[in-house]
Amino acid sequence: MPKRATLLAIDYGKARTGLAVGHPLTGSAQPLDPLSSKNESTLVDGLAKVMKTWQPAKLIVGLPLGAEGHESPMSQSVRAFADILIERFPDTEVVLHDERLTSMAAASAHAERREQGRARARDAAKLDSMAAALILESFMNAHPEAL
Repeated sequence: MPKRATLLAIDYGKARTGLAVGHPLTGSAQPLDPLSSKNESTLVDGLAKVMKTWQPAKLIVGLPLGAEGHESPMSQSVRAFADILIERFPDTEVVLHDERLTSMAAASAHAERREQGRARARDAAKLDSMAAALILESFMNAHPEAL
C-alpha cells in the first residue's frame, strides 16, 4: 500500500451501515452518507460504488466488542461481513478495529450539537457515519506507523 493513502471506515449495522473517509495526512475523517444494510448484496454493491469514488487503500471495519473486550453475536456478524469484503475486494486490505464506545460517542456529540442548535433531527440518520468517522480517527491515532 502506498503511504498516506485514503482510508474508508465502515460501521456495520443490521439496518444501516455508516461510512467515513479519511486521509492520514489530515488525521481526520469525514462522514459519508450511510448505506442500507437490510439487503447484503445491495450493501456490498453500494460499497463498491463508494470504493470506486474514493479508491481507499484500506477498509477499516469497526469491531463491536464488549466492555471487557469479549466477542458478541454482533462482533461475529461483523467478522462475517469483513470476510465478504475480503472476498469481494481482494486488492484492498480489510482491517478490523475495536469500536467500543464510538456509537455512544457519536450519539453524545449529536445531542450536544442539537442543544447548541447546530444539528437537526434529520442528522440523526447519519449517526452511523459519525461513528464510522470516530472509528477511523481512532484507527489513525492508534496506528500512525501503519499509515
